[in-house]
Amino acid sequence: MITIYHNPRCSKSRETLALVQAHADENQLALQVIDYQKAPLNFAELQSLLTALGTDDVQAMLRNNEPEYASLELAKADVASALSAIAAHPHLLQRPIVTYQNKAAIGRPPEHVLSLFKKA
Repeated sequence: MITIYHNPRCSKSRETLALVQAHADENQLALQVIDYQKAPLNFAELQSLLTALGTDDVQAMLRNNEPEYASLELAKADVASALSAIAAHPHLLQRPIVTYQNKAAIGRPPEHVLSLFKKA
């Protein structure tokens, strides 16, 4: 199953969803679309997502242009503090994020997520 953490108001998220939907349709894969602002991720889910991204740099998951990024001093935050902030303020999560087979990629640019579907 492919999962996309999606914000329907974001053009990059919509573009990524279209790419992922086409791949899912072509390959008869299930697609789960999660509007993470309506169904926020909890701390453990965010931790798993960070691991799936293949990095321990939580900054990759943060939208640094949001007002809370500065007010909560997230540029200096440790992983636990940053993930807690995202759980409390879902709009801080970088978008979109696509997961497939225990790996994840951020759709910036949207084509970046296609790397998840390449055969090794």
